[in-house]
Amino acid sequence: MKGFYSVLGIVYMVTTSFYLSPKEAVVKNEIRTKIERLNDTKTEKITTVSSSEALYKSITFEAGHELNEEVFFKALTGFENLKKAGLLNQDAHLLTVCDFSMSSNTKRLWVIDTEEKKVLFNSLVAHGKNTGEEFATNFSNTNSSLQSSLGFYITDATYNGDNGYSLRLLGMDKGFNDAAYKRAIVMHGADYVSEDFAAVHKRIGRSWGCPAVPRDLTQPIINTIKGRNCLFIYYPDQNYLSKSEWLKA
Repeated sequence: MKGFYSVLGIVYMVTTSFYLSPKEAVVKNEIRTKIERLNDTKTEKITTVSSSEALYKSITFEAGHELNEEVFFKALTGFENLKKAGLLNQDAHLLTVCDFSMSSNTKRLWVIDTEEKKVLFNSLVAHGKNTGEEFATNFSNTNSSLQSSLGFYITDATYNGDNGYSLRLLGMDKGFNDAAYKRAIVMHGADYVSEDFAAVHKRIGRSWGCPAVPRDLTQPIINTIKGRNCLFIYYPDQNYLSKSEWLKA
């Protein structure tokens, strides 16, 4: 009989060891939910990175004129975030990128059709007079600074002004380029944005802060990207990269 009660005791201990009080059960469920959410977030990030890599690899860049992969990923992140915020149409598929970490004598502007997965334009583009000589180094959001402004823009309407056919730009990054409209920072054509000018002066000419393009490409580029499309002006400025709300994954 004594042995029988011993066995009952052991069985009781084993079965009750799995019992959780209501409070413990709630805590355990909360922990499980948090773990599941973390796993879902990790999976989502991995999927996003994989799809971004796949898109980049599917785009046919001209040999020697490839857009830097990391710059493309940043541009694509902001592009998708602007869509999520309702600032771009969900079916928007044109992404324009200016990589101002590159020499101004190189074709550092790309207009990419992310749907067709091809480069529509790859062109020279000028930075501001006070942003630098051949290479851009200084950026500003201040009026009369004659400097370029970093960040994401949405293209607006066209007009004919002092620089001819031009495209208004709406800066989306607070504190970095949101004064662009007031500063009249627009895309326009310029004679000084040419290989001939660079051959004589060792660099292409500079604007008053506008992303100026070659005269012969002005209308084709502007007519392609006008009307609420995304433009991203990049430079590895850690202050900007850490603060832009559009670069948050």
